[in-house]
Amino acid sequence: MLTDIALDAVGSDKAPEPEIRGAILACRALPVRVHLIGPEPELHDLLDEHLEDEDLPIVIHHASERIGMDEKAAHAVRTKRDSSLRVGLKLVREGKAAGFVTAGNTGAAMATAKMVLGALPGVDRPALATPMPSSTGNPCVLLDVGANVDCKAHNLEQFAVMGEMYARTVLKIHKPRVGLLSIGEEETKGNDLTREAQPLLKALPINFIGNVEGRDIFSGQADVIVCDGFVGNVALKTSEGVGRFVRDVLRRSLTRTVTAQVGALLSRRAFNDFRQRLDYREYGGAPLLGVRGVCIIGHGSSNDRAIYNCIRVAYEFSRSGANELIEQSFAGRPKPHPDHGARPGATIQ
Repeated sequence: MLTDIALDAVGSDKAPEPEIRGAILACRALPVRVHLIGPEPELHDLLDEHLEDEDLPIVIHHASERIGMDEKAAHAVRTKRDSSLRVGLKLVREGKAAGFVTAGNTGAAMATAKMVLGALPGVDRPALATPMPSSTGNPCVLLDVGANVDCKAHNLEQFAVMGEMYARTVLKIHKPRVGLLSIGEEETKGNDLTREAQPLLKALPINFIGNVEGRDIFSGQADVIVCDGFVGNVALKTSEGVGRFVRDVLRRSLTRTVTAQVGALLSRRAFNDFRQRLDYREYGGAPLLGVRGVCIIGHGSSNDRAIYNCIRVAYEFSRSGANELIEQSFAGRPKPHPDHGARPGATIQ
C-alpha cells in the first residue's frame, strides 16, 4: 500500500527541476505516491519529459501561486490563498496525504502549517527540529532552529518532550539522551531562560543529561539538544558555514599535496566520505514538531537527492506514530501560564 506525500514543486531555489527529479527517485525507491503541487501545465510538461514511458505513482495538483524566498511570510500567507504551500498542507489536513514536504520559504511554510494544520493539543508552539551530524555517525536532533525567536522555560520543556519522542520513534534511538544547550555544563551556568528550564527538564520522564555546550552538538554526547529558536538558528547557520569552510580547505589541500595516483584515489574516497557526513542533503529536511500532521521543511538549495531524502523523512515520520505519541504525552498536563512579554508569532525569516 502506497503512502501519499504532498510535495511543494515550486519551493526550492531551482524549482521545479529538483522537485520533479526527487519525486521520481522517491517513487522508484519507496512505497509512496507523490502529489506535486504547483502550476499544472508547467509541471505536466516537465514530468512527461523526465518520465518518458515510465509509469510512476506521481500526480499533479494545481496551485496558481507560489511564495518566493524573499517575500515576507506573514503578508504572503495572508494574500496568496492558492499558494503551493496552502494547497499541499490542505491535502494533509483533509487526510488525502500523510505528509507535506517543501524546500521553500521557511517562515511562510511554518506560518501556513500553523494556520492550516493547527497545533497539537497541549503544544503552545511548534518547533523546527533538524538532524545534525556527529562524530559517532548518528544524527543529533537540534530544536528549535528558527520557529520561535523568543521562548519561555515551558516552551523548552515542550521542545524536549517532542524532540525526545521524535528521536525515539523516527530515528529509532533507544532512550535518547536529551541536553539543554548552554554556555557551561554546570546547572548555574547560562541565562535566565536556561536556568529556569533546567528543573523543568529534570522533572520530565526522559533521559535528561543536563547542560551541554555548542561543541557537544557534534560530539555525540547527546541525541537531542534543546534551545530557543534564536540560539538554534545561529548554531545551525554557523555549522553550515564551518562545514563549507572545512570542505573547501580540505579540497584545496588535497589537490596541492596528493600527487601519486593511488594516494589521490584513497584521499578522494576519504574526502567524499567526509563530505557525505556533513551534507544536509543526506539527512532530509527538518520536521515541524507539534502541528497536527507531518510537515518537513528542506533547504532552499536542495537538489534532487535532498528532495528524495525529505520525502523519505516524511514517509518515515508519517508511519512512526510520533504525532500521536506527542499528543498523548501532553494529554492531561497542566496548561502553563500565558507568555507575558514574548511574541507568540515570532519566527526567524
